[in-house]
Amino acid sequence: MIGAYQQRCQQRVDAALDTLFQAPLPQLERLYQAMRYSVMNGGKRVRPLLAYAACEALGGQAEQADAAACAVELIHAYSLVHDDLPAMDDDDLRRGQPTTHKAFDEACAILAGDGLQSLAFEVLSDPARNPHDAELRLAMLTALSRAAGPAGMVGGQAIDLGSVGQRLDQAALEVMHRHKTGALIEASVRLGALASGRAEPRNLQALHSYAQAVGLAFQVQDDILDVESDTATLGKTQGKDQAHDKPTYPALLGLDAAKAYALELRDQALHALRGLGESAEPLRELARYIVERRS
Repeated sequence: MIGAYQQRCQQRVDAALDTLFQAPLPQLERLYQAMRYSVMNGGKRVRPLLAYAACEALGGQAEQADAAACAVELIHAYSLVHDDLPAMDDDDLRRGQPTTHKAFDEACAILAGDGLQSLAFEVLSDPARNPHDAELRLAMLTALSRAAGPAGMVGGQAIDLGSVGQRLDQAALEVMHRHKTGALIEASVRLGALASGRAEPRNLQALHSYAQAVGLAFQVQDDILDVESDTATLGKTQGKDQAHDKPTYPALLGLDAAKAYALELRDQALHALRGLGESAEPLRELARYIVERRS
């Protein structure tokens, strides 16, 4: 089931994203090419899938979440462009292709990331692309800005860079990853729920609990794959965490215990959805997929 759903959502968000990279001036063509390259070069589109699935879980239609899906993927893509820079993770490969700063140059990659970040907020604030009422658009903008900023993803990256060579306990490791990875995943679910126009406090709390669990499960599985997978399968350099002496769940807990923890988090996510009906089945399938994926 998840394969067909994933393909349908990927096609939908890719079509919407593809309209965003038309350079308004000839002088900006290279910048827009770098932005397009950073977004349209593959990827699992997990965050847009979560946005669509959350919207549909509350009885909304996929088209209501198009802007949310685009916005979270643009933020994710910008974060990858900047994470790969020499000053950050210094990686040469992303999604099986040269990273943006390798395909273009470092300055262009920085500007492309900046452009993608601001474009995400433009998409959410534009009534033509996000035709909800102004109050709802503001709520979506607030949720995304908090998740992407220093109290969320950016703060998590700062903690990550400051933790190289240190041995963190599990609580500290989870603080880092709830910010670096979890915040945007939580925002993806929240934006999708808000886009449905049917979000109520009880349902939002259930979806928040779900998103917290799958956000952490995603990172635990990423850490496991960095040990078990290979560069060709991952589409990025395998073993970078260990090479950079980064704190990870397999390093802290051991590989078998990390796998067990990922399954525990999956079960927590499924339990959080117990009050939602069949319409939440794509969210359940995504929770299973996140801990079963091999790339």
